[in-house]
Amino acid sequence: MTDTAPLPDTDPDLVNALRALSNPMRLQMLRWLREPERHFPTEKAIADPAEVGVCVSHIQAKAGLAQSTVSAYMAELQRAGLVRATRVGKWTHYKRDEERIAGLVAELGRSL
Repeated sequence: MTDTAPLPDTDPDLVNALRALSNPMRLQMLRWLREPERHFPTEKAIADPAEVGVCVSHIQAKAGLAQSTVSAYMAELQRAGLVRATRVGKWTHYKRDEERIAGLVAELGRSL
């Protein structure tokens, strides 16, 4: 019998982040958001992608997935603390939380 309960010293935030990143498309979306000007059309943006983030409709178009799927994926990344959401009018824009990502990378290094 194997024990799947987390170890007492395992950071639950790290576990949630790793779970969010276990989906290849969510991982790809996070990669795209690292360089938004390179991966998304800035001429169609209603807000500065580097400052505010990328509109979910642009992420959806690039991913080629249903809007509901992309929204669910981005919500998972947000719950894991990997992205921040900002509303601009009726649209939600997503931006990586670089400070949080760096902290999780450091915690992963300490944990392993």
